[in-house]
Amino acid sequence: MLFSIIAMAVSAIADWQKTREGLFRGLGMFVRLLPALLLVLVLVSVVLFLLPNEIIVKNLGEGSGVKGWIIAALIGSVAMIPGFIAYPLAGVLIKSGVAYGTIAVFITTLMMVGIVTLPIEAKFFGWKTSIIRNGLSWAAAIFIGFIMALIL
Repeated sequence: MLFSIIAMAVSAIADWQKTREGLFRGLGMFVRLLPALLLVLVLVSVVLFLLPNEIIVKNLGEGSGVKGWIIAALIGSVAMIPGFIAYPLAGVLIKSGVAYGTIAVFITTLMMVGIVTLPIEAKFFGWKTSIIRNGLSWAAAIFIGFIMALIL
């Protein structure tokens, strides 16, 4: 945060008008994204409230092993959740007892694998390239989860 304050001060000294414009643009973007962010957080909260913590921990916790990673990878591969919502969601899941390796698999597949968007990707790159890219990304997500599980 200190770096951001210093950078903003340097920017304001260099060109106050551009800094002011940038701040207003950023505030506008935040205000436009806030309803979606709040909606997803409310939905996640409701789902976490309705699902007993034991079910979440059983399927995604430390003891879930490879099964938890596969569930997380499948959810991440088909979910259309932007990163600015996924990271707070990951924090909530960690507090619920979900393993760090599983979270790593979920976030990685969420950002790198796109099952829902595969037909669009295939239009630009072809089916073979799109399937190879998604498959390698899925495998990389499992590997990243393994590394995170070893580290944490």
